[in-house]
Amino acid sequence: MLRTSITQSARCAGAATTSGRPFGAAAAAATAGRRPGAVTAGAVAEAVQTLTITRPDDWHLHVRDGQPMRDVVPHTARHFARAIIMPNLVPPVNTTQAAIEYGKRISAAVPAGVDFTPLMTLYLTDRTTPEEVYAAKAAGCVAFKLYPAGATTNSDSGVTDLNKPLAALKAMAEAGVLLLVHGEVTDPEVDMFDREAVFITQKLLPLLDKVPQLKVVMEHITTKDAADFVASAPANVAATITPQHMLMNRNALFAKGLRPHNYCLPILKREKHREAIMGAAVSGSRKFFLGTDSAPHPKHAKESSCGCAGMFSAPVALAIYATAFEKAQALDKLEGFASFHGPDFYGLPRNTDKLTLVRSPQVVPESYAFGDSTVIPMWAGEQIPWSVQA
Repeated sequence: MLRTSITQSARCAGAATTSGRPFGAAAAAATAGRRPGAVTAGAVAEAVQTLTITRPDDWHLHVRDGQPMRDVVPHTARHFARAIIMPNLVPPVNTTQAAIEYGKRISAAVPAGVDFTPLMTLYLTDRTTPEEVYAAKAAGCVAFKLYPAGATTNSDSGVTDLNKPLAALKAMAEAGVLLLVHGEVTDPEVDMFDREAVFITQKLLPLLDKVPQLKVVMEHITTKDAADFVASAPANVAATITPQHMLMNRNALFAKGLRPHNYCLPILKREKHREAIMGAAVSGSRKFFLGTDSAPHPKHAKESSCGCAGMFSAPVALAIYATAFEKAQALDKLEGFASFHGPDFYGLPRNTDKLTLVRSPQVVPESYAFGDSTVIPMWAGEQIPWSVQA
């Protein structure tokens, strides 16, 4: 089995990373003594030095708003052609007009000469109407996001009872608008590490019984329960997978101290769940695709007595995914996961331009600009073996 990598930079007094370098001896052993080569997806060579794939999309992204948004959008736009934009602003993006205006602000933040399209979503509430669903569809919005009230960042306006927006959910199925699900229950009696599995049995299965044609994406799945459920579910159910849930288990939260920059929701799980998520991602199944859930917060909001949930991975996400797939000896599966399965499920055209990853080690910067603060990226200060070719 693959060993977990816990790679957050040492920030607590006396702290150190565990498991050695971020990608350890396993990656080195996989290429030692082999001749160099280049590869396109689908024809993996030994000791791969370059990997050219169809330009990917990010099917789960947070970019915030205002100057912080203007600081982070370019990181995604340089590598991804499109991204599903999360609507959990304050106030939430819960009307078609709000989504249109937010999309314009994001597009204005894209660097000149860069081709990037934000795919807009609306925040599902107890009061969402079928009329709003049809208006969103007509405006080009692709999905509604289900946040159970209180489940994660800025989710207080979320759904309290799935029966309340049931008419809207049926309209979504009819109109071909997707439902994106943060799949955790919020019952305080349910253990934090069990909330995803309980959501499937108590919430998602009953919903699919009521609206069987609804296209559903279980976002950022974290458990074997979720991976098995999605794999066995009908064709209208799929899932996104983050880099952190492929490569990190819950030990990463407590490596030589409390590691707030490794805190995200759904929370990191046991090693057996990480292995299942890695297995799903590299399986080649069209039901699983890339969604970084890159979620920037100011440094001070993470390093506090009540820190925010979310890991910021956008600048290095593709390089980290490549490393994960290489660890699993599945680089030939990366293009499907990153570039094909998502648009196919959404019913959108695949991108036609290409992107090349090169075996060129990079050290992840310690921080990036984020409004009047900074944001600490995933694996800050660590060396990773892949880079995106400029």
